[in-house]
Amino acid sequence: MSVTPRDESLVKRKVYELRDYPESTNPEGFSSNYKPNVPIGIDFGSNSIRAGIVSTEDPSHSFPNLLSKYRDRKLNKSMTFIGNDVYLDPSIKSQARSPYDGPYITNWDYVEQIFDYTFNHIGVNSSGGVDNPVILTEKPAAPLLQRKNFYELLYENYNVKKLAIGIDSLFSYYQNNGSNGLVIGTGHEATHVIPVVKGKGLMTETKRINWGGHQASNYMGSLLQLKYPYFPTKTTNYQIDNIVKDFCYVSKNYEEELKSVFNVDILEDKDIVVEAPFTEIIQQQKTEEELARQAEKRKESGRRLQEQAQQKRLEKLIQKEQEFEYYTSLKEKMANMNKKSTQSTLKEEGFTGEEDFNKYVTNLEKALKRARKQDVGEDGNDEAPSFPLVDTPDDQLDEEQIKEKRKQRLLKANYDARQRAKKEKEEEKLRQEEEARKDAEWRDSNLSEWIHDRREKLKQIVQKRKDRQKLKEALNDRKSHAAQIRMKNIASLASDESTRSSGAKRKRATTTIDNDPNDTFGANDDDWAIYRDIANVDDEEVLEEEEAQLVKIEKELLEYDPSFTVEDTLDAQYDWRKSITHLFLRGPRPFNSEDAHEQHQMHINIERIRVPEVLFQPSIAGVDQAGIIEIGENVLLNRLQGKGFSGDSYDVLQDIFVTGGQALFENFEERLYNEYKAFLPAEAPLKVRTAADPLSDSWRGISKWTQSDEADSAYLTKQEYEEMGPDYIKEHNLGNINVI
Repeated sequence: MSVTPRDESLVKRKVYELRDYPESTNPEGFSSNYKPNVPIGIDFGSNSIRAGIVSTEDPSHSFPNLLSKYRDRKLNKSMTFIGNDVYLDPSIKSQARSPYDGPYITNWDYVEQIFDYTFNHIGVNSSGGVDNPVILTEKPAAPLLQRKNFYELLYENYNVKKLAIGIDSLFSYYQNNGSNGLVIGTGHEATHVIPVVKGKGLMTETKRINWGGHQASNYMGSLLQLKYPYFPTKTTNYQIDNIVKDFCYVSKNYEEELKSVFNVDILEDKDIVVEAPFTEIIQQQKTEEELARQAEKRKESGRRLQEQAQQKRLEKLIQKEQEFEYYTSLKEKMANMNKKSTQSTLKEEGFTGEEDFNKYVTNLEKALKRARKQDVGEDGNDEAPSFPLVDTPDDQLDEEQIKEKRKQRLLKANYDARQRAKKEKEEEKLRQEEEARKDAEWRDSNLSEWIHDRREKLKQIVQKRKDRQKLKEALNDRKSHAAQIRMKNIASLASDESTRSSGAKRKRATTTIDNDPNDTFGANDDDWAIYRDIANVDDEEVLEEEEAQLVKIEKELLEYDPSFTVEDTLDAQYDWRKSITHLFLRGPRPFNSEDAHEQHQMHINIERIRVPEVLFQPSIAGVDQAGIIEIGENVLLNRLQGKGFSGDSYDVLQDIFVTGGQALFENFEERLYNEYKAFLPAEAPLKVRTAADPLSDSWRGISKWTQSDEADSAYLTKQEYEEMGPDYIKEHNLGNINVI
C-alpha cells in the first residue's frame, strides 16, 4: 500500500499506551478495624476478591484472585505471593495462577492459602480458627462439589461457627434497593439472567450465557491476533483485558453502525490508537555541514554511477550492433546457399534450425531498438572525428601504431553507436510528432469516438493489471492451473538439452562462465528473460511503458472528457481512503511503514463494538446460545406468573437491573432499554438501570444484608453442617436453592 503525504491540517491523533501490569505496587495492607464476632463478607469472584468486616462501608481489601509460588535459589526458600503482591516482580508475576479453571475452582490448595491471606489481612487473630460469621458469594446453580469443598474448608479448617452463601448479583441488587426486577449479572466467566419477585430470586427460571469478561478478553485477543499476525511485540492477557475495559462500548444500533464505521470522517472519531511499549533507537542529529558534505558525496557518487551505467549501456549497444551486423551478413550469405549448406552453417553457429535462427535475429533487432532509445551519453563534439589508422592494414604499421589503431577502432565503434542511437531517437521523435498531429486531428473532428478509443485503451491496461495480479495469486496455489503450467515449463527447460545447448553456443557471445567455453548463458541480458517466462514476471521496461501510457491516457481524458474526473483515475481507485483493509488496519490516516511508532501501533475500531455485542448476539463469537435480550423476552413472556405483562411479569419489567464488570460498558443501559422496548407494548412501564458500583456492590449488599432479619435465619451453623452434611443448603432470598 502506498504511503501518501500526511495532511498537516489534521490534528495530531491521541495515542494511548498499551497498559501492562503495574510496574510497582504496594503490598496489601493489614486492617486495623477488626472486631470479633462481626460478620466477615467475602465476595469470592473468579477474577477478584473483595473482603472485609461488614461494619465498614466498603471492603477493606480488594485484590485479584491470583497466587504465585516462587523459589529464591539464593536464599533456598520458597515463597507464596497472593493478590496484588504477585506484581512485585516480573519473575513472580509470570508464575501467577488462579484457583479457577473456567467457571469452576480446581485448585483448593490455592483457595486455602488465599483464605489464609484474606483472614490474616482482615486482622483475624483468634486462636483456633475464625470466630466471626462468614458470608460468601457463589454463582447461580453452583455445583454441589464446589459448595461442599467450601463447607469443609471453612467449617473444618477454620472452625467457622456459622456460614451463609449467596449469589453475588443478587447481593448487588439488594444493595441497590431492588425488590421486583430482572437482574442481569455479567460476571467474569458467565452472564446470568435472574428474575426477582418480592425480593426473592426465582432460581428455577434463571438462565445462563457462557460469556463473561474472561471470554470477552480472549475474543478481543483472537481478533487482534488475526488483524495483526506479525505485530512486533507480544501482547499479554492483561493488556488485552485493559483494551476491552478502556475502549469497548455497546453500540446503540449495531447493524447501522457497522454500515458506517469505515467512513473516514466517522472513523476519525471512533478509531482508537494503542501503542505497545518499545525501545526507540534515536539517531544522532548531524550538523548542516555534515549533511551538506553527505549530500555532495551522494551527488558525486550518483554522477559516477550514472556515467558507469551509460558506459555499460554503450558497450552493450556496440555488442548488439556488431552481433546484429554479423548475423545479417550471415543471413545474406545463406540466401545463396543450398539447404544442406544452410543447415550445416546454422548448426556450426549453434542454432537448431532456420526457425530458431530467424527468431533469434528478430529478438536481437528488437533489443537493439530498445537499447538505442536508452541514454548512452553525449559525444560532446558536433564534428565527425577522424580515425586515419582504422582502414590501414596492420603490416603497414609499427607496434605503437597498431595499439593506436585498436584504440581508434574502439572510439569509432563508440561514435558510430552514438550516431545510430541519435538518429534512431530523432526518427522516433518525428514519428511521435506525426502520431500526435494525426491524433489531434482525429480528436478535433470526432471527439466522442476519440474519447471512446481512449477509454477502451485505459480499460485494456487496467484489465492487464488485474490479470497479472490474478496470475500472481494463482501461482501461490500449487494446485492451480497457472502453477502447474509453470512447473511443466521448468521441467521442459530442464530436460531439453538441445534447447539449452542451442542457447548457450552462440559464437558471437564471447563471455564464459565457470571457464566453460560452451556455456555462455548470461553474456547477453536477453538470456535472463527465460527466468521471467518461468516466474511469469513482466519485463520492467514493459511495465514502465505501460505505466507511462496509463498516465498519459488519464491526463488526456481529464482534459477532454468532462465525465472523467480525478476520482476515476487508477490512483484514486487505489487511494487508501477507499481501501477497507487500510481503514481497518491503519485507521483514517496514511501509514508510514518506516515510522517505528506506527509499527508498534494497533487500531481498535470495529472491535470496540463487536466484543460487547456478543452479549446480545452470542453467535458472533460462535456461542450457540440466546442473547440477553432473547432470554429476557422469554422470561417475561413465558416464564413468570401473569403472562401477557400482568402480575409478576408486569412488576419485573419495571426494573431491569444490570451489574458486574461488563455493565461498565458505555451505552449498555440505553441499548437494553431500546431492545426491550422493541418487543414490549408501547404502554409498558419499562425501566432499566445499572448498579451504582457494578464491581463492589455485591460486597456492599452482603454488608447491608447482614443487618436484615432474614440474615439471622439464613446462616448454616457448624452444628447444623455436622448434622445435615455438606449436601444441605439453607435457603434464603439471595441464595441458591435445593433442587430435587
